[in-house]
Amino acid sequence: MAADQRQGEIVCVVDDDEVIRDVLSAVFDANGFSVETFDSGDRFLASSPSFTPACVLLDVLMPGRSGLDVLKELNGRGGGAPVIMISGSADIPMAVDAIKHGALDFIEKPFDPETIVRRVEAALDATGARAAARAQIDRTGEIPGSENLTPREREVLSLISGGQSNKEAGRQLGISPRTIEVHRARIMEKLGARNAADLVRIVLSATEGKNGGAASAQG
Repeated sequence: MAADQRQGEIVCVVDDDEVIRDVLSAVFDANGFSVETFDSGDRFLASSPSFTPACVLLDVLMPGRSGLDVLKELNGRGGGAPVIMISGSADIPMAVDAIKHGALDFIEKPFDPETIVRRVEAALDATGARAAARAQIDRTGEIPGSENLTPREREVLSLISGGQSNKEAGRQLGISPRTIEVHRARIMEKLGARNAADLVRIVLSATEGKNGGAASAQG
């Protein structure tokens, strides 16, 4: 999408690192976005009711209220903007927690600023596709592509989507963390997941679809 077509779309950068705020502000501005920056979650939450962001980039670890705390608060308010978490110490359990509480994606530092812009643009452009995927899961209650998983891959998927690290999952299944990594790569390929956070999102969406269908049937 051309830069002039992004005018009016506000990206909020919430990070206590001034350098990251300045760099991301400059690169998003150069790509046609409006940018609002905040050095803490509290400042962002105090200001957010006054405008509607197109996307929020939210650091996980900040002094005061953490990024996850801010994410939970946004959910309580019913905010609809996609939230992308960024962190210098990301791991699967942290990504699971963020995705469970509504984050769209999870990006590790250090990162290339232009890559961040592309990820945000993809998140905004894929809104319709995500809605279609949710509708498919709601209809079937199944994870698209799961029929191609082996029994062991289903076991690994269950553990890592539940927040276990490669080491923990390997210990429980009696295989090495490296083997877990191989299984995870194959699972991601079969399910069309771009990264660990996307894999968790796919599983959680399918679970929510099943639960919603069961509740409707009982009602």
